[in-house]
Formats: sequence, C-alpha cells, structure tokens
Amino acid sequence: MKIIVVSDSHGSVDLLFDAIQRNSKAEVIIFCGDGHSDIDAVKKAFPDKMVIAVKGNCDWCCDYAYLEEITLCGRKIIITHGHMHGVKEGYSRINYFAQSVNADIALFGHTHSPYLDYDGRVLLMNPGSIGYHREYGILDIDDNGTITASLYPPNQYNPPITVEKKN
Repeated sequence: MKIIVVSDSHGSVDLLFDAIQRNSKAEVIIFCGDGHSDIDAVKKAFPDKMVIAVKGNCDWCCDYAYLEEITLCGRKIIITHGHMHGVKEGYSRINYFAQSVNADIALFGHTHSPYLDYDGRVLLMNPGSIGYHREYGILDIDDNGTITASLYPPNQYNPPITVEKKN
C-alpha cells in the first residue's frame, strides 16, 4: 500500500494536488495539519483516495481531531501535527508517546523541516512543509508489513529507511 504523507500546506492547495498527481498510485493521503481547507479540497478532488487528516495549531475552525490512530497493512500509525508533543524542541516526547500506544509509525509536521528516523521501535516521519518547501513523504507498506519510508525531495540527511516486520 502506497501512502503519501503531507503537512503544513498553509493555503497551497495547488502544491498538494501536484504531489498527489505525481504519486497517483498512492491509495491513502495522510495530512498532518495546518491547512484544513486545502485537505478538504483534496477530498473533493480525489474521492477515490482514503484521506486521513488531523488539526494543526493554525487550523482553528475545523472538526478534525488533534490525533488519529489507524492500522494499515498490520502497522499501527499515529498521526498528529506535533505541536502538542513539543516537536520543535526535539522528538523524544512524540517517540515516547508512540511507544506508549504501541505504534509502529508516528507521523507529524509543525516544524516545516523534514525528518525521518527509526530507533528500532518507532519510525518517525515529518514530511516537512508541502506549502513552503514542496516537501512530502512516502510510505510503502507491503503485504508482509515491511515499511519503506522516504522523503521528497530526497536529501542526504534523511535517507530512505526500510523496516521489516518482526514476528
């Protein structure tokens, strides 16, 4: 299953559309907040896609939750904007939270800086800002639960990561 992960569009719905069209085989779009009207436009334009969205610190007038927990291909994923987990000060709080709910993957935004890491327990991904820097993430989860995670545009600081499912 291919999943596109986006965050922080801040009114740049055209950049969201472009990323989705470039990754047309993605079945799921996950939005980590800050641009609720943009993701609402995506839902209307791409009715064949599963869209999961959370509220960010700039999404004042929307009904999205601040946290979503889903399971896709046997992998538990938490989705949040990150501001309530202090991600601008570091990633330990979101990592501990993800571990406390037995998540395999934690997706978040807020910092506008892409980040990808795996500590042996939780895969952390911040796709960066689609609106300011045209950045996004891709998750591929195969039928065995193996995750391949990558950021776009690629860079040497956040190389792709593959995580095998442990039995």
